[in-house]
Amino acid sequence: MSSITFTVNCSILLTDLPLLQRPQAARDAGFDAVEFWWPFATAVPADADVDAFVRSIQDAGVHLTGLNFAAGDMPAGDRGILSAPDRVVEFRENVAVAVGIAKQLGTRAFNALYGNRIDGVRAEAQDLVATDNLGYAAQAADAIDAVVLIEPVSGTTTYPLKTAADAVTVIERVETRHGVDNLRLLADLYHLYVNGDNVTAAISTYAHRIGHVQIADAPGRGEPGTGNLELARYLDELTARGYHGCVGLEYKPTRVDTFDWLDKARRGTVTS
Repeated sequence: MSSITFTVNCSILLTDLPLLQRPQAARDAGFDAVEFWWPFATAVPADADVDAFVRSIQDAGVHLTGLNFAAGDMPAGDRGILSAPDRVVEFRENVAVAVGIAKQLGTRAFNALYGNRIDGVRAEAQDLVATDNLGYAAQAADAIDAVVLIEPVSGTTTYPLKTAADAVTVIERVETRHGVDNLRLLADLYHLYVNGDNVTAAISTYAHRIGHVQIADAPGRGEPGTGNLELARYLDELTARGYHGCVGLEYKPTRVDTFDWLDKARRGTVTS
Protein backbone atom coordinates (compact mmCIF):
# COMPACT_ATOMS: atom_id res chain seq x y z
CA MET A 1 0.00 0.00 0.00
CA SER A 2 1.91 3.02 -1.25
CA SER A 3 0.03 5.79 0.53
CA ILE A 4 -3.09 5.39 2.62
CA THR A 5 -4.96 7.67 4.96
CA PHE A 6 -7.01 5.63 7.41
CA THR A 7 -9.99 7.67 8.53
CA VAL A 8 -12.08 6.68 11.55
CA ASN A 9 -15.83 6.65 11.08
CA CYS A 10 -16.89 8.24 14.35
CA SER A 11 -20.55 7.41 13.83
CA ILE A 12 -20.02 3.66 14.20
CA LEU A 13 -16.77 3.63 16.21
CA LEU A 14 -16.05 5.20 19.61
CA THR A 15 -19.79 5.29 20.33
CA ASP A 16 -19.23 4.80 24.04
CA LEU A 17 -18.33 8.50 24.03
CA PRO A 18 -20.53 11.51 23.33
CA LEU A 19 -20.35 12.39 19.66
CA LEU A 20 -18.38 15.59 20.12
CA GLN A 21 -15.68 13.78 22.11
CA ARG A 22 -15.01 11.20 19.44
CA PRO A 23 -12.70 13.26 17.19
CA GLN A 24 -10.33 13.78 20.12
CA ALA A 25 -10.54 10.08 21.00
CA ALA A 26 -9.58 9.21 17.42
CA ARG A 27 -6.66 11.61 17.68
CA ASP A 28 -5.60 10.11 21.00
CA ALA A 29 -5.61 6.67 19.33
CA GLY A 30 -3.11 7.95 16.76
CA PHE A 31 -5.35 8.88 13.82
CA ASP A 32 -5.36 12.26 12.12
CA ALA A 33 -8.50 11.82 10.03
CA VAL A 34 -12.16 11.12 10.78
CA GLU A 35 -15.44 10.82 8.92
CA PHE A 36 -19.05 11.00 10.06
CA TRP A 37 -22.50 10.03 8.98
CA TRP A 38 -24.79 13.04 9.28
CA PRO A 39 -24.13 13.93 12.95
CA PHE A 40 -27.35 15.78 13.71
CA ALA A 41 -30.92 14.76 14.49
CA THR A 42 -32.36 16.96 11.76
CA ALA A 43 -31.39 17.82 8.20
CA VAL A 44 -31.07 21.50 9.12
CA PRO A 45 -29.68 21.75 12.65
CA ALA A 46 -29.35 24.89 14.75
CA ASP A 47 -26.32 27.06 14.03
CA ALA A 48 -25.04 26.46 17.57
CA ASP A 49 -25.04 22.70 17.01
CA VAL A 50 -23.15 23.09 13.74
CA ASP A 51 -20.61 25.36 15.39
CA ALA A 52 -20.07 22.87 18.22
CA PHE A 53 -19.47 20.05 15.75
CA VAL A 54 -17.00 22.11 13.73
CA ARG A 55 -15.12 23.08 16.90
CA SER A 56 -14.86 19.44 17.98
CA ILE A 57 -13.02 18.64 14.75
CA GLN A 58 -10.81 21.70 14.89
CA ASP A 59 -9.95 21.34 18.56
CA ALA A 60 -8.95 17.70 18.07
CA GLY A 61 -6.63 18.63 15.23
CA VAL A 62 -8.02 16.01 12.88
CA HIS A 63 -9.15 16.30 9.27
CA LEU A 64 -12.80 15.61 8.45
CA THR A 65 -12.31 13.59 5.28
CA GLY A 66 -15.95 12.77 4.64
CA LEU A 67 -19.47 13.67 5.70
CA ASN A 68 -22.78 12.05 4.85
CA PHE A 69 -25.70 14.09 3.71
CA ALA A 70 -28.73 13.64 5.96
CA ALA A 71 -30.08 10.12 5.56
CA GLY A 72 -33.30 10.25 7.59
CA ASP A 73 -33.86 8.14 10.68
CA MET A 74 -31.18 5.50 10.23
CA PRO A 75 -31.89 3.58 13.47
CA ALA A 76 -35.45 3.19 12.22
CA GLY A 77 -34.25 1.86 8.87
CA ASP A 78 -33.95 4.95 6.65
CA ARG A 79 -31.02 4.90 4.26
CA GLY A 80 -31.18 8.30 2.60
CA ILE A 81 -33.79 10.86 1.61
CA LEU A 82 -32.59 12.01 -1.79
CA SER A 83 -34.91 9.74 -3.78
CA ALA A 84 -38.04 10.64 -1.77
CA PRO A 85 -40.32 12.90 -3.81
CA ASP A 86 -41.76 14.56 -0.70
CA ARG A 87 -38.35 15.42 0.79
CA VAL A 88 -36.70 17.37 -2.02
CA VAL A 89 -36.68 20.68 -0.15
CA GLU A 90 -35.34 18.99 2.98
CA PHE A 91 -32.52 17.32 1.06
CA ARG A 92 -31.47 20.45 -0.76
CA GLU A 93 -31.50 22.53 2.39
CA ASN A 94 -29.30 19.86 3.96
CA VAL A 95 -26.85 20.08 1.07
CA ALA A 96 -26.34 23.75 1.85
CA VAL A 97 -25.60 22.98 5.51
CA ALA A 98 -23.21 20.14 4.66
CA VAL A 99 -21.32 22.24 2.13
CA GLY A 100 -21.05 25.03 4.70
CA ILE A 101 -19.47 22.63 7.19
CA ALA A 102 -17.12 21.28 4.55
CA LYS A 103 -15.97 24.78 3.57
CA GLN A 104 -14.87 25.40 7.14
CA LEU A 105 -13.11 22.07 7.59
CA GLY A 106 -11.63 21.38 4.17
CA THR A 107 -13.83 18.31 3.64
CA ARG A 108 -13.94 17.21 0.03
CA ALA A 109 -16.28 14.20 -0.03
CA PHE A 110 -19.98 13.81 0.70
CA ASN A 111 -21.71 10.44 0.91
CA ALA A 112 -25.21 10.62 -0.57
CA LEU A 113 -27.19 7.57 0.53
CA TYR A 114 -29.74 6.87 -2.18
CA GLY A 115 -32.77 5.99 -0.08
CA ASN A 116 -35.00 2.95 0.18
CA ARG A 117 -37.81 2.16 -2.22
CA ILE A 118 -41.09 3.65 -0.98
CA ASP A 119 -44.36 1.74 -1.04
CA GLY A 120 -46.83 3.34 -3.40
CA VAL A 121 -44.20 5.33 -5.32
CA ARG A 122 -43.01 4.08 -8.70
CA ALA A 123 -39.30 3.26 -8.80
CA GLU A 124 -38.94 5.37 -11.95
CA ALA A 125 -40.35 8.39 -10.13
CA GLN A 126 -37.91 7.93 -7.26
CA ASP A 127 -35.02 7.53 -9.68
CA LEU A 128 -35.89 10.78 -11.43
CA VAL A 129 -36.03 12.65 -8.13
CA ALA A 130 -32.72 11.09 -7.11
CA THR A 131 -31.10 12.02 -10.42
CA ASP A 132 -32.07 15.66 -10.09
CA ASN A 133 -31.14 15.85 -6.42
CA LEU A 134 -27.75 14.30 -7.13
CA GLY A 135 -27.19 16.76 -9.94
CA TYR A 136 -28.00 19.58 -7.53
CA ALA A 137 -25.68 18.16 -4.87
CA ALA A 138 -22.86 17.61 -7.36
CA GLN A 139 -23.04 21.21 -8.52
CA ALA A 140 -23.00 22.47 -4.93
CA ALA A 141 -20.05 20.22 -4.08
CA ASP A 142 -18.17 21.27 -7.20
CA ALA A 143 -18.18 24.85 -5.94
CA ILE A 144 -15.75 23.75 -3.19
CA ASP A 145 -13.90 21.20 -5.36
CA ALA A 146 -15.59 18.27 -3.62
CA VAL A 147 -17.07 15.00 -4.84
CA VAL A 148 -20.38 13.27 -4.13
CA LEU A 149 -20.18 9.57 -3.34
CA ILE A 150 -22.75 6.92 -4.28
CA GLU A 151 -22.71 3.78 -2.13
CA PRO A 152 -24.07 0.26 -2.53
CA VAL A 153 -25.42 -0.86 0.85
CA SER A 154 -26.24 -4.25 2.38
CA GLY A 155 -28.66 -5.30 5.09
CA THR A 156 -31.66 -3.37 3.77
CA THR A 157 -33.72 -5.22 1.17
CA THR A 158 -35.51 -2.06 -0.02
CA TYR A 159 -32.27 -0.18 -0.76
CA PRO A 160 -31.91 -0.50 -4.55
CA LEU A 161 -28.13 -0.13 -4.95
CA LYS A 162 -26.49 -3.45 -4.11
CA THR A 163 -23.46 -3.68 -6.41
CA ALA A 164 -20.78 -1.41 -7.78
CA ALA A 165 -22.53 -1.61 -11.16
CA ASP A 166 -25.78 -0.38 -9.62
CA ALA A 167 -24.04 2.70 -8.23
CA VAL A 168 -22.18 3.42 -11.45
CA THR A 169 -25.46 3.23 -13.37
CA VAL A 170 -26.79 6.02 -11.14
CA ILE A 171 -23.61 8.04 -11.61
CA GLU A 172 -23.82 7.74 -15.39
CA ARG A 173 -27.49 8.70 -15.36
CA VAL A 174 -26.74 11.88 -13.42
CA GLU A 175 -23.77 12.71 -15.64
CA THR A 176 -25.90 12.39 -18.76
CA ARG A 177 -28.80 14.47 -17.45
CA HIS A 178 -26.86 17.18 -15.61
CA GLY A 179 -23.41 17.26 -17.18
CA VAL A 180 -21.55 16.91 -13.89
CA ASP A 181 -18.31 14.98 -13.48
CA ASN A 182 -17.72 14.86 -9.72
CA LEU A 183 -19.79 11.85 -8.72
CA ARG A 184 -17.79 8.87 -7.52
CA LEU A 185 -18.33 5.30 -6.33
CA LEU A 186 -17.99 4.66 -2.61
CA ALA A 187 -16.53 1.16 -2.53
CA ASP A 188 -17.41 -0.25 0.86
CA LEU A 189 -15.72 -3.62 0.56
CA TYR A 190 -17.90 -5.14 3.28
CA HIS A 191 -21.17 -4.15 1.63
CA LEU A 192 -20.02 -5.30 -1.80
CA TYR A 193 -18.89 -8.68 -0.47
CA VAL A 194 -22.01 -9.31 1.62
CA ASN A 195 -24.22 -8.42 -1.35
CA GLY A 196 -22.46 -11.04 -3.46
CA ASP A 197 -20.58 -8.63 -5.71
CA ASN A 198 -17.24 -9.79 -7.07
CA VAL A 199 -14.97 -7.37 -5.21
CA THR A 200 -11.89 -7.96 -7.36
CA ALA A 201 -13.91 -7.50 -10.54
CA ALA A 202 -15.53 -4.36 -9.15
CA ILE A 203 -12.12 -2.90 -8.34
CA SER A 204 -10.76 -3.85 -11.76
CA THR A 205 -13.73 -2.48 -13.68
CA TYR A 206 -14.46 0.67 -11.72
CA ALA A 207 -11.14 1.74 -10.19
CA HIS A 208 -11.33 5.01 -12.13
CA ARG A 209 -14.74 5.68 -10.59
CA ILE A 210 -13.84 5.04 -6.95
CA GLY A 211 -13.71 8.15 -4.78
CA HIS A 212 -13.62 6.55 -1.36
CA VAL A 213 -13.14 3.12 0.23
CA GLN A 214 -14.53 1.77 3.50
CA ILE A 215 -13.70 -1.51 5.21
CA ALA A 216 -15.07 -3.98 7.72
CA ASP A 217 -14.60 -7.73 7.93
CA ALA A 218 -17.24 -10.29 7.06
CA PRO A 219 -19.22 -11.91 8.40
CA GLY A 220 -20.09 -9.76 11.38
CA ARG A 221 -18.84 -6.35 10.21
CA GLY A 222 -16.12 -6.37 12.86
CA GLU A 223 -12.48 -5.34 12.88
CA PRO A 224 -10.20 -6.56 10.09
CA GLY A 225 -9.11 -10.04 11.07
CA THR A 226 -12.37 -11.05 12.74
CA GLY A 227 -13.77 -12.61 9.57
CA ASN A 228 -12.61 -14.03 6.27
CA LEU A 229 -12.66 -11.00 3.97
CA GLU A 230 -9.28 -10.55 2.25
CA LEU A 231 -9.08 -6.85 3.01
CA ALA A 232 -5.30 -6.50 2.67
CA ARG A 233 -5.40 -8.07 -0.79
CA TYR A 234 -8.23 -5.83 -1.93
CA LEU A 235 -6.43 -2.72 -0.66
CA ASP A 236 -3.31 -3.80 -2.53
CA GLU A 237 -5.40 -4.24 -5.68
CA LEU A 238 -6.84 -0.76 -5.23
CA THR A 239 -3.48 0.93 -4.76
CA ALA A 240 -2.03 -1.02 -7.68
CA ARG A 241 -4.76 0.49 -9.83
CA GLY A 242 -3.97 4.01 -8.67
CA TYR A 243 -6.21 4.53 -5.68
CA HIS A 244 -4.45 6.67 -3.08
CA GLY A 245 -7.47 8.13 -1.30
CA CYS A 246 -8.87 7.52 2.15
CA VAL A 247 -9.80 4.16 3.61
CA GLY A 248 -12.60 4.58 6.10
CA LEU A 249 -12.76 2.31 9.14
CA GLU A 250 -16.50 1.69 9.24
CA TYR A 251 -16.85 -1.42 11.34
CA LYS A 252 -18.58 -2.47 14.55
CA PRO A 253 -16.08 -2.84 17.40
CA THR A 254 -15.97 -6.24 19.07
CA ARG A 255 -13.38 -5.51 21.78
CA VAL A 256 -12.18 -2.68 24.00
CA ASP A 257 -9.02 -1.98 21.99
CA THR A 258 -10.76 -1.94 18.65
CA PHE A 259 -7.71 -0.54 16.82
CA ASP A 260 -5.20 -3.13 18.02
CA TRP A 261 -5.10 -4.76 14.57
CA LEU A 262 -3.41 -1.65 13.13
CA ASP A 263 0.08 -0.68 14.28
CA LYS A 264 0.16 2.79 15.78
CA ALA A 265 2.82 3.89 13.33
CA ARG A 266 0.35 3.31 10.47
CA ARG A 267 -2.69 5.03 11.92
CA GLY A 268 -1.90 8.49 10.63
CA THR A 269 -1.21 9.39 7.03
CA VAL A 270 1.50 6.92 6.09
CA THR A 271 3.73 6.23 3.14
CA SER A 272 5.45 2.89 2.67
